[in-house]
Amino acid sequence: MSEKKLTSSTLDCILAHRSIRRFTDEPVSDKVIEQLVNAARFASTSNHLQCVSIVRITDPAIRDQMMAYSSNQEYVKSAPEFWVFCVDFHKHKQICPTAQLDYAEVLLIGAVDTGIMSQNVLLAAESLGLGGVYIGSLRNEMEAVGKLLNLPEHCLPMVGMCLGYPDQDPPTKPRLPKETLFFENAYQPLDTTKLDEYNATVAEYYRQRSNIDMDWSRNVIKSLDKPIRPKVLAYLQQQGFIKK
Repeated sequence: MSEKKLTSSTLDCILAHRSIRRFTDEPVSDKVIEQLVNAARFASTSNHLQCVSIVRITDPAIRDQMMAYSSNQEYVKSAPEFWVFCVDFHKHKQICPTAQLDYAEVLLIGAVDTGIMSQNVLLAAESLGLGGVYIGSLRNEMEAVGKLLNLPEHCLPMVGMCLGYPDQDPPTKPRLPKETLFFENAYQPLDTTKLDEYNATVAEYYRQRSNIDMDWSRNVIKSLDKPIRPKVLAYLQQQGFIKK
């Protein structure tokens, strides 16, 4: 009986995920927004701490600035909805003034909870016919974003999300094969044959989508073989996190 609870429509929605960056002008209704907020509220959370807050950006001037802080991605400004998901232990500090929030584990808890909540929202949105895309580039200017949103100590902007009704139908981006990420009982070495096959699949995807020469391994190197947002640590510590 338990296998029937995950319906084919749920699986279809999950497996059909694409990042949507172009939206129609149709607004997202208050009713749908309420449904998405409830999907956020009922996300899994460590120790029932519920340490995430969402800032919905409706002020055009703030949207303009958010776009500038997010690598000038135009859809941050033009999407019908733009939400910022924040690790938020500020309320917890008010409840428990002696809360020891400067341990690394606290930030890990907040980051995991933020990822779970934001994915709940995106999956719920897609099930209702919307599309969306995560905006991690707001962490390029994390401190500036925090000031713009008036975030207090022990609160961090982690990821943005554009939402709206899709005005494009992009192909699904290929994912790593099961053998490279799903193991039994112990971690397994990278299957280079499967990796080579996957690289070829991704290269063909990029050729067809954007006419560029790129595969997954080269994308990993491009992304990770350099300092990655080196200013972030100082801001995390300024906000009261990851000192221990």
